[in-house]
Amino acid sequence: MIDYSHSLTSIIPPLVALGLAILTRRVLLSLGTGVVLGALFLNDFSFINTGDYLAISVKGLFIADGGINTWNMSIVLFLILLGMTTALLTLSGGTRAFAEWAQTKIKTKRGAKLLAAFLGVFIFVDDYFNSLAVGSIARPVTDRFQVSRSKLAYILDSTAAPMCVLMPASSWGAYIITLIGGILVTHGVTEYTPLSAFMTLAPMNFYAIFALAMVFVVAWFQWDIGPMRKHELAASRGCGTDEGGDVDEQAKDLTEELDIKESQHGRVGDLVWPIIILIIATFFFMVFTGYQVLAAEGKPFALLGAFENTNVGEALCLGGAFGLVAAIIPVFRQRIAYSDIGHTLWIGAKSMFGAILILLFAWSIGSVIGDMKTGQYLSTLVQGNINPALLPMILFLLSGIMAFSTGTSWGTFGIMLPIAGDLAGATEISLMLPMLASVLAGSVFGDHCSPISDTTILSSTGARCHHIDHVATQLPYALSVAVISAIGFLVLGITDSLALAFLAAATAFTLTCFFLAWLSRQPKKALM
Repeated sequence: MIDYSHSLTSIIPPLVALGLAILTRRVLLSLGTGVVLGALFLNDFSFINTGDYLAISVKGLFIADGGINTWNMSIVLFLILLGMTTALLTLSGGTRAFAEWAQTKIKTKRGAKLLAAFLGVFIFVDDYFNSLAVGSIARPVTDRFQVSRSKLAYILDSTAAPMCVLMPASSWGAYIITLIGGILVTHGVTEYTPLSAFMTLAPMNFYAIFALAMVFVVAWFQWDIGPMRKHELAASRGCGTDEGGDVDEQAKDLTEELDIKESQHGRVGDLVWPIIILIIATFFFMVFTGYQVLAAEGKPFALLGAFENTNVGEALCLGGAFGLVAAIIPVFRQRIAYSDIGHTLWIGAKSMFGAILILLFAWSIGSVIGDMKTGQYLSTLVQGNINPALLPMILFLLSGIMAFSTGTSWGTFGIMLPIAGDLAGATEISLMLPMLASVLAGSVFGDHCSPISDTTILSSTGARCHHIDHVATQLPYALSVAVISAIGFLVLGITDSLALAFLAAATAFTLTCFFLAWLSRQPKKALM
């Protein structure tokens, strides 16, 4: 294959995929075009070699190292299990009962949004799990109060990844701590342990912090700007599920309502207990699979060590299986016909097929982007004579571009964190943690904005809204927080003071809130 690590050509396939997705709103067509174009570049436009490459890439989605691709297939299985669980919660009447109960406790649209936001904060074990589980819980309530699915998707996406990247006891935290540990050893930094370094740089992750703050402010004051206003107005007129409009027909199952007759004998616990069991079981198996690795290596048990070595895919599947069993118990209790149960399970599984198809295409283009070394090319842009004080802000922006182009924050972590460590070691070692924090923040920002990001796709799935609608409506809020974060990292690099940087970012956040408040009050025609 041709090496594009130092060529501008490496960014063409992701840019084409992103552009087509935005222009055509046909996600699968756009991703497929990017995959084929990248494959042609890699094989010097040899159609035979390109065909062989694509066949190997598709096979790699399902089979790796002579066996099943356990990571990909575990995520696919978890999606199917969660789709079945969601369908059973509807069949048992649990979602209806919870929505009716919530109406007695939650009286306003604001309350429905805040419920989703608080759930997103408290369920931080894994971003995939967060988006899908919180979506399942909150969607019946937000629908009842005519909150658009696009607004729900924004709340899911902007609480899932930011919480996971800030919490050490999460799949993200464990992965990041492992990377940081290697960087500290490489550069001989001994005043921090990997965990203490993670906890020290967490307050510097301005994007994650202010993205969370923005969710609650927007939910409380109900500020709708840009494309979000159109969706919220449609929801207020009774079109809250965002089902109409130009939909990618190949992925319409993402937004397809479950055609299931709800039981009239459901209880609130029929929804709550399966979700609680799902969360507890997932957390338990994350710790347990990590413990198994520690025991096999003869190491003593430690919670953080267990999370560092956890098998996220296996834990999600086992947790999903327990959640499914818990969801089917109320159905048996109500003696619902087996034929209805089987039909419901099929509908639940089928409802996830669109999301699975998009994920497979997203993984495919991720593989192509990796082979074209797009990340390595983008990383070379930071080389040269750069003022070290500007590096945190530059790394934030570059990581955002890389995550946006590649659709993966974890991949950006893996590439950019070591680069940030090397730059700090070669320029100003005291900026090590600010530069690492800027990479984490930029990666989450780019991931939020990217239509080819799997976490963005799953937020659309959890809310059951059109994927491109979610990307378009979230973008103004994400860009606003990105500007705030860039200001914070600029001040942090210049002053090396977290207090001053946070004050600057908080001031920018306050001014941005005033601007959003003004913008949300403008007539619709004035914003067009």
